[in-house]
Amino acid sequence: MSDEYFLLVCDDVPHDVVLTDPGDRVTDVVQVVRRLTGLSLWRGKVLATRVPAVILAGVPQEDAAAAVSALRDVGARAEAREQPEPDLLKHWARPGQAADGPETAQGERKAPSQRRNRR
Repeated sequence: MSDEYFLLVCDDVPHDVVLTDPGDRVTDVVQVVRRLTGLSLWRGKVLATRVPAVILAGVPQEDAAAAVSALRDVGARAEAREQPEPDLLKHWARPGQAADGPETAQGERKAPSQRRNRR
C-alpha cells in the first residue's frame, strides 16, 4: 500500500455562517443560535454577543442560506462565506525541498532533542 495523499474535490464548496451584528433583539438571536447549533443558553448567548462569530462552519450552501435567513428574520446581520480552499500541497514537501521546520540535508526531520538550543 502506498503512502499517497489524494485531494477530494467536491461540487459543493463548504460555507461558514458568520454573525456580524446581533441587532436589538439579542434574546431572539440567542434562541436562533441555540436552535441552529444545539448549544446551551449560556454558550449561545456568549456566541451571539461576541461578534463577528462563526455560528456554523463547513455547511452546504443551502443550509448556510437557511441559517442566514433565520438570523436575519429576528433582526441580526449575518452572512454566508465560502471557506477558502485548503492549500495542502505546500505543506507536503519532498526530501531536498524546503519545508516548514528543521530538517537535515537529506530531508529527514531532526529529533526534538536535537532541535533545542543547548547551553
